[in-house]
Amino acid sequence: MQTDVTFSCDDGFVMPGVLTTPDDDGGEAAGPRPGLLLVYEALGMNQEMARVARDLAAEGWTVLIPDLFARAAKPICIARCLRTVATGQGEPLDDLEAARRYLAGLDGVDGERLGAIGFCMGGGFALLLAMTGNYKASAPFYGMAPKRMPKSCPVVASYGGKDKMLTKDPARLTANLTELGVAHDVKTYPEAGHSFYTKAPTRPIQLIGPYTPLHVAYHEPSASDAHRRVVAFFREHLDA
Repeated sequence: MQTDVTFSCDDGFVMPGVLTTPDDDGGEAAGPRPGLLLVYEALGMNQEMARVARDLAAEGWTVLIPDLFARAAKPICIARCLRTVATGQGEPLDDLEAARRYLAGLDGVDGERLGAIGFCMGGGFALLLAMTGNYKASAPFYGMAPKRMPKSCPVVASYGGKDKMLTKDPARLTANLTELGVAHDVKTYPEAGHSFYTKAPTRPIQLIGPYTPLHVAYHEPSASDAHRRVVAFFREHLDA
């Protein structure tokens, strides 16, 4: 089931979001389920992000997508979010923490078993959230890897080999997680580019994307394998 929700941020701003819950709650005997915080890409809330949330909820997890672009005009919000991903500081992180608290407090959600997942800009946020100590696992898709990671939860990361923007990030992320001794699965798909996991929401992006340096295009074989890996990783680190 997918519904529109709101939650309060630290400054009192009421932020909208989309909450997706499993159709089968498993009954009271099943107990609270893990929750996932999903951070969308720079295109914002759209049907593809909603579809991803439904796919994850079908695996048995409650998924919240906070609408980080609700605070102001979209270009301003994008700039703020990208700056936060680059610096590791900013109001969007406070908003994501408010979203986490809301998700953790929902009936049927085990607040001690939370995961983060994000795409592009959201992938960078998923790695920042991995370092907070509030998540059991994180799944960044083509996210910018921090130069340093003082700590991290387990990470399952996916990149496209044709993406010329993030050529160094898979190796950097792998080195950081290896140094920390943290469980990780970082994979680059050589035949895929940026945003390979979701279909472009507009016709212009579909037509032009594959010919940009990012090689933006949906790649079904890579998307299917990445979904399998993420589900298996979350089952190991969230469901246990």
